[in-house]
Amino acid sequence: MEAGTSEEVRRSWWVSVLFGLIGIVFGLVTLAKPFQALVAMAWAFGIVALADGIASLLALFDKRVAVPKALLLFYALASIAFGVIAVANPKATAGILFLMLSFWLIVAGVFRIVFAIRVRKEIVGEWLIALSGVLAIVLGILFLRNPATGLFATALWIGAGALVYGVAHVVAGLRLRKYQPKSD
Repeated sequence: MEAGTSEEVRRSWWVSVLFGLIGIVFGLVTLAKPFQALVAMAWAFGIVALADGIASLLALFDKRVAVPKALLLFYALASIAFGVIAVANPKATAGILFLMLSFWLIVAGVFRIVFAIRVRKEIVGEWLIALSGVLAIVLGILFLRNPATGLFATALWIGAGALVYGVAHVVAGLRLRKYQPKSD
């Protein structure tokens, strides 16, 4: 690392710690109140979609946009529509997104099984790909049969992941704080 870069990294240790603390708080809140956290996440997705949709509408007036204007307009309107629905009714949005996840797991599982069959002569261990497909199908069906339990489990995994992410960032930030560049 260059000398200037090393010093910048060391000086910004607190950013990593801050991200970590936010991750830890988010993880703990999600573990403590999983359903409310999922609704809040759906609402936040709505806000992001609204912002993205508005930014895309504004981009329509930029001559340097690389995508066709009609496609950009469609994307902007779809983003705004999703954003309005998610902000207006985040609980229903969380439920619908979860149902979409359930169906996607089933489709992805079938795809993995077909893929494993097609590559079985080309690779070793294709059975693991097929097994992941079977597990995805089973998980999708379980989610559809009992959405409340699936939502709860999903929230717990998100919370646990955020907790691990947060701790890792705090540790990394504290290590960066003590970082001393090697002198050559």
